[in-house]
Amino acid sequence: MIRPIAVVGPTASGKSALGLRLAHELGGEVVNVDSMQLYRGMDIGTAKLSVEEREGIPHHQLDVLDVTETASVARYQAEAVADVADILARGRVPVLVGGSMLYVQSLVDDWRFPPTDPAVRARWAARLAEVGVDTLHAELAELDPAAAAVIEDKDPRRTVRALEVIELTGQPFQASQPPKNAPPRWGTRILGLRTEPAWLNPRIELRTRQMFDRGLIEEVDHLVADKGLAADSTAGRAIGYAQVLAARAGELSWEEAVERTITGTRRYVRRQRSWFNRDPRITWFDAAADPAEQALELLR
Repeated sequence: MIRPIAVVGPTASGKSALGLRLAHELGGEVVNVDSMQLYRGMDIGTAKLSVEEREGIPHHQLDVLDVTETASVARYQAEAVADVADILARGRVPVLVGGSMLYVQSLVDDWRFPPTDPAVRARWAARLAEVGVDTLHAELAELDPAAAAVIEDKDPRRTVRALEVIELTGQPFQASQPPKNAPPRWGTRILGLRTEPAWLNPRIELRTRQMFDRGLIEEVDHLVADKGLAADSTAGRAIGYAQVLAARAGELSWEEAVERTITGTRRYVRRQRSWFNRDPRITWFDAAADPAEQALELLR
């Protein structure tokens, strides 16, 4: 039976390269599970593979949103599940690649999203306007530390949504998510890239500086001028893009923008590690020790 393979792990650990190798060797097609790579034009700052770098392997769920749109886990789930089903129906192997935690879970688990209530959401949105995202995120941390650990502290939309779910269900936000020991959808094999800070941190710094050298600032300039990118949008809060937008507004120096992108990425990696380490279904490989050969040996 053909089963999907998921490649997860922290930012800059080599997921894209591993996913590409597995797709070549196993007759696969890649399904993106990085929420920011959904956006058209956000290429340099998301380390999105160019068409040439995809080496002829079909990639799905890349460049499907404008930067003015709000990325939605529910929308992603519906569309990505359809992509996986189509790949399987054609006798190909879906290779799910990315580290966006809720998006990974929405795809590999049959996650039924909790209810919404416009009045409850409006009340929390008003609270957000009153106290600001930092204070509201701190309030979420008091109610549900696990949810606050996953949701970016500068992400007002998801902070409001988590508080809405908590109020409506009377349970922690993560209680609405499927348990991590449930059989994954389609029998997906989940492979993880394990990293140590001493190995990953220099890679994060190098990759960040290379992004700025390769034109991240110019990419943001284009997205602002021609595509309507705004600092208060979902796309505008992405790591790297938020810092460039702040520097363009005179709130940071350019070197501060680089440094805060590095530190922001490292904070995000800590959240990714915490999240994925709690999933007992993941088979881990050392990212620094040729994980492709190890993974292929397991899968063949």
